Amino acid sequence: MASHVEVVSTDLRRIKVKVTPSTYLVDVLGEACQKLHASPDRFLLKHKQKVVDLTGPFRTSGLSPGAKLELVLKSSSPSVVSIALDVEGSRFTKKLPSDMPLWQVLRQFETSEQGLNVTGKGLPKSDSGGQLYYQAPVVNIMGREYSAKEDLQKTLSQCGINSGSMVLRIFFHRTEKTLSDALQEMDLYMNEVDPEKPREQAKAETQVTPTVSETKEEIVSGDTPMPDFTASETVEKGNDTAVTSDKPTNAPADSDALSVGEPSTSIANVDHLQPTGVFSAPEYSTPVAAQIYEDDSVYEPTIAHAQLRQQQLLTRTQNTRLKSDAELAAIEAEKVAKLAKITKVDVKVRFPDQTSAQWTINPEDTGSFLYQAIRGVMAHPQEPFKLVMSGPNGGPIFDNAKPIIASYGLKTRELLNLLWEDAVSQNARSAPFLNDKAASRALAVPVPTVPQGSADEGESTAGPSTTVATSEKKERSLDSAAVRKTISKLFKLPGRK
Repeated sequence: MASHVEVVSTDLRRIKVKVTPSTYLVDVLGEACQKLHASPDRFLLKHKQKVVDLTGPFRTSGLSPGAKLELVLKSSSPSVVSIALDVEGSRFTKKLPSDMPLWQVLRQFETSEQGLNVTGKGLPKSDSGGQLYYQAPVVNIMGREYSAKEDLQKTLSQCGINSGSMVLRIFFHRTEKTLSDALQEMDLYMNEVDPEKPREQAKAETQVTPTVSETKEEIVSGDTPMPDFTASETVEKGNDTAVTSDKPTNAPADSDALSVGEPSTSIANVDHLQPTGVFSAPEYSTPVAAQIYEDDSVYEPTIAHAQLRQQQLLTRTQNTRLKSDAELAAIEAEKVAKLAKITKVDVKVRFPDQTSAQWTINPEDTGSFLYQAIRGVMAHPQEPFKLVMSGPNGGPIFDNAKPIIASYGLKTRELLNLLWEDAVSQNARSAPFLNDKAASRALAVPVPTVPQGSADEGESTAGPSTTVATSEKKERSLDSAAVRKTISKLFKLPGRK
């Protein structure tokens, strides 16, 4: 009998997913994430503050029809699970990470257990003349079988195993492929879909330390982008030497080599119009900040929060004197003095296709300079656009000769949004914003590791300052005295003073 469950996302959107008694909950998670345009690898399901076991079917989950499930973010780091491999009556146990594919799990057991053969088993037919035919492994997890090549490439987490322990029962079914052909085909498929192998190859290539001349030639020719500072200084020292390059002669070699990565202040010969960093669009539509899981208890207000709020409301009710003209002029002069001390500002511009680039702005740089620098990385530099500062009080930045830092009060780091004008063609709107030269240098936006908060940490860090905390004892004693005085008046007998 068909029923449904209701999945509530982190942004309080509700999705109904139809289920039957044989529907596996990992499929419920996948269907809900598909409707919400999210990746199921990053989420878990909770029911009444308890994590739902995704490996089993709906009939064994203990959920009632119409149950409300919460879609919550799981930890970005893989968890360690205990896997027991049951092969023809023999059981082997091993602790493995939850992001390991099933095929690699089988290979891990074969490596650690002597004489165990799961992925390369063959059996001769009666009329084959001794030719071995491949016995394909079938992984059974809570009654669900994984046997195809695509299924064996799924990770333990994608099969619903995120914590605790699980038994993988292994069966074999005979195929019509010879053992050698089947193993060669499987190895070829795993090498094509395994994303770790290209990373290991790239890591091995970057570990080779080239000589100074080889590093210079590779960076200038653009074959191997090297955003680190050591390679950048190598290019700077060799500016007086002529180097053969396939890039156009009107593009400085130094700026091409140094336009990727973090800003470097020790190099003076960098073309100022070139960005100090180019970043690609995020992989997922959900912001990274929204994918960080925090316990709900972190956001619960404490007594310290309530007392601080009461103090703020009491301060607002008091009459305050308006500042005089001299005081306002002094405040304005202080702001101007602070802006005059700023020597540079890192300005990051976010483009319509969510790519971005970063420039280091000096006090003498103008709005026209920033517009010119942005047009240098655009695929359609002739199209009109405008720059808008981020934040509720942000305003437009105009293409004029006024200094940016002094005119708009920019601080150490600023984020600007680039918006198309109404006259921009549809072709430019749908096309990638960055030109090929800038797009080839784009790096993924580095995401810092943010420690997850807890209820105790939230109370200690989110409360008022130390000065307010020290004065709480005095206020508490005064409040208690006032309460006792009020209570004594309430219980005073008539005719008594």
